[in-house]
Amino acid sequence: MRKIITDNVFGQNLQKIRLARGMTQEQTVAKLQLLGSPLTRGTYSLIEMGRGNIYLSDLVGLKQIFNTGYSDFFEGVPPAR
Repeated sequence: MRKIITDNVFGQNLQKIRLARGMTQEQTVAKLQLLGSPLTRGTYSLIEMGRGNIYLSDLVGLKQIFNTGYSDFFEGVPPAR
């Protein structure tokens, strides 16, 4: 499975979406784990801080959990590094 290299903007978007749904990191990770992800809260926290990478399959799960579009995760992410 492929990983997406994240950054601060992606992480901030992820956190904003999660908070808008009224969920904690623990609740989010628990739902991902029910979908089969081995992601831990510590790793999820790093992703929200822009310091961790996310598996594509986990992003698909988050889209489902948060009932949002992929574009919401990438809003404001610059097109070049």
